Amino acid sequence: MARTQSADYYKRRETIRDTAAALYAEKGFLGASIAAVAQACDTSKSLIYHYYPSKEDILFDVMDTHVQMLVGAAQGVEAGGGPPEAKIRLLAHELMRLYNGAQVSQKILLNEMNNLPPERRAVIVARQRELLDVVDWLVVALRPGLTERPELRRPIVMMFFGMLNWTHIWFNPEGAVKGDVIADMATDMFLGGLPG
Repeated sequence: MARTQSADYYKRRETIRDTAAALYAEKGFLGASIAAVAQACDTSKSLIYHYYPSKEDILFDVMDTHVQMLVGAAQGVEAGGGPPEAKIRLLAHELMRLYNGAQVSQKILLNEMNNLPPERRAVIVARQRELLDVVDWLVVALRPGLTERPELRRPIVMMFFGMLNWTHIWFNPEGAVKGDVIADMATDMFLGGLPG
């Protein structure tokens, strides 16, 4: 007979996911075993497997949860009012806010993609494209002439993300320069450098 779900099933699953994410970020996905995850959660391997059938399932959940949060924020900005310049700035602020609260997940998303099975990797890549497409739409709204230069659009979009994606490595939220300042600096450089 199958084990029934406890009332706090999703909370426990989230705790396992977050604990595993911290281990994956620290030791790398290949260096963190299910036994280590169980030990960090102060539980048994069999209980971990009740919530996640495999270590890869945890990795996918970490990435998918994180990227869906980013996509949701970007789509919310896109759907809101205001000129494209304001939306780009707001998106930079939203991304910095989310990255600063999820450094571990961001590190895993950027470093552990190759450890997902191909079909799961495809899901994450598709979600990332949704995020890129929002910025692509904003770039075209800012510079309509880029519709005639499609080869430039993705590089421009990737440059925007390149300024923000890696802040988990060097940015100190407790430091003198706050996330909002970084978001404004990135936006100013991005908008000032967009080709006509």
